[in-house]
Amino acid sequence: MTALPPLVDEARLFRYLDNLESLPELAPNGTLTALKVGTGHSNETFLISCKLAGGGTQEWILRRPPRGPLLPTAHDVAREFRLISALIHSDLPVPAPVLYCADESVIGAPFYLMEKVPGIVIRSEVPEAFATPEKRAGLAEELIQTLVRLHAVDWKAVGLETLGKPEGYLERQLKRWTGQLDKSRHRPLPEIDKVSAWLAQNLPASPPATIVHGDFRLDNVMFAPQPPAHILAVVDWEMATLGDPLADLGYLLSNWRQKDDPPPLFDQELELGRITEQEGFPTRSEVAARYAELSGRTVENLKFYEVLAVWKLAILLEGNYVRYLAKTTDDPFYALLDKGVPALGKRALNLINQK
Repeated sequence: MTALPPLVDEARLFRYLDNLESLPELAPNGTLTALKVGTGHSNETFLISCKLAGGGTQEWILRRPPRGPLLPTAHDVAREFRLISALIHSDLPVPAPVLYCADESVIGAPFYLMEKVPGIVIRSEVPEAFATPEKRAGLAEELIQTLVRLHAVDWKAVGLETLGKPEGYLERQLKRWTGQLDKSRHRPLPEIDKVSAWLAQNLPASPPATIVHGDFRLDNVMFAPQPPAHILAVVDWEMATLGDPLADLGYLLSNWRQKDDPPPLFDQELELGRITEQEGFPTRSEVAARYAELSGRTVENLKFYEVLAVWKLAILLEGNYVRYLAKTTDDPFYALLDKGVPALGKRALNLINQK
């Protein structure tokens, strides 16, 4: 594969930021560095560092879409920026927004800047500071409480009443993601098609609408580095909308392994990992029960919501696999999706068939 150009043109970005009066004055003839951070496979994240005119260094986090071709409505950084700009006025912790730029001539795509939060992301292992059962239990409790806080945000009061339609969320999800699958379709995916049919036949009634994050899991929040467990920011809002809060709970549970689970059907990179198998983390049923207790919601039909989460992930990754085949991405993870996407279809079918 031919080497692809950088996702952030550092010189152009510096010139753009240097001309903005709303930002701190940058050092004359200074430089800017853009360091890719994180291991996600959706919107791209960079640490931006600039020297300031008065001395010192300014750091921001930049988010931009990956290279195309992209599925319609996918990787919407404007949506992310809108969410954090609204939620900064709630009691939900989010990074402070800095600016949004729709001008694709600057770095080749729309992007936004937000503050750099001095927290940690727990992805492949639990930090030493939390390496006891009691402290791991604290991480889980803080995560569940934060999800409840998210679903308690008054979305009208923070100006998000036009973010989405509060009614008919599940029906729209099936229509939207089935359409995404059709746009990506280039090979038979019989397992996923069976799951699509099952979901359409088993739609539950939704509770009153809340903000739905769409990708709420352990590695999409930032914790303070030291106990007690405290979440400093919820991140990665590109899939957020108004809808059924149980979709977030189902997604969280679909990424929550426990000790008695069978081995994953495919490479660990398709899952959050095995962190939550460790002693101290609650089981999925305990997570659901605690959420129900704190939120006051009746938690039913969780099988549907877990299956929905795995099915959506499979379709999202199939779109990424199509980008890999089109040679518009050089992410080696996408080469694994030849087998990984069908494996997720099998995982969803296994969830359907569980008692």
